[in-house]
Amino acid sequence: MSDTHHDCCAHHGHHHELAIEDLSVSYRNVRALEGVNLATSCGNRVALIGPNGAGKSTLLKAIAGLVPRSSGTIRWRGTAVRKWSREFAYLPQREEVDWSFPITVQGLVEMGRYPQTGWWRRFSKADHEAVDRAIESLALGDLRHRQIRELSGGQQQRAFLARALAQEAHVLLLDEPFTGLDRNASELLGDLLHRLAHEGRLVIASHHDLVSAPRLFDEVLLLATRPVAFGIVEEVLRENIIRTAFQSGTPPQAAAS
Repeated sequence: MSDTHHDCCAHHGHHHELAIEDLSVSYRNVRALEGVNLATSCGNRVALIGPNGAGKSTLLKAIAGLVPRSSGTIRWRGTAVRKWSREFAYLPQREEVDWSFPITVQGLVEMGRYPQTGWWRRFSKADHEAVDRAIESLALGDLRHRQIRELSGGQQQRAFLARALAQEAHVLLLDEPFTGLDRNASELLGDLLHRLAHEGRLVIASHHDLVSAPRLFDEVLLLATRPVAFGIVEEVLRENIIRTAFQSGTPPQAAAS
């Protein structure tokens, strides 16, 4: 990647921290997420793991500012995030995307610049350069004029990540990014997330495969509507702690994860 990209760990020689304090989210008076506390920083890959309905997607959307919080504070670089930050990029589950929407890879990646430019302002040279850097960084140059519906699952994920890079987001929030990918595409995506974290981004992703988690992530938050454990993957993913998370479950009326 070009040296001109914005490395969030480069400023002032310290890591930028994401701190979540006592975060709760309710849907129609049903508590979907309760009492979440965690602190992590750029350079890490964090997995959100738990049973269906545990609140994994809800937490990602709450960080992204897509659902309102019932209580709690989210701080990024020491500043409270009120609703949304353009330094955060949310990548939805693939089944939530309308893949028939007529847009090319180039068009999708260009959407990453809209938080900087607004919808109607013409792109500057810097905007075009940011889009080109993102496309080349994720090896999508040969696919830039391809319709997104024509891409493989792995290529679709890379296109959405390129949009996040064009946005110059530092925090990547991915909802089940490995679901539906074949082994080769999963390994490529895993390598890519490692590279993005190594370059100084914070990657937070919901994930359901306990076997691959230690290879793909540095830290894990085990969720069962409330946090069960948070820390280094090898310390959290122990049989007794996993059993606690998956046995506690969630009330059947709780919002789906």
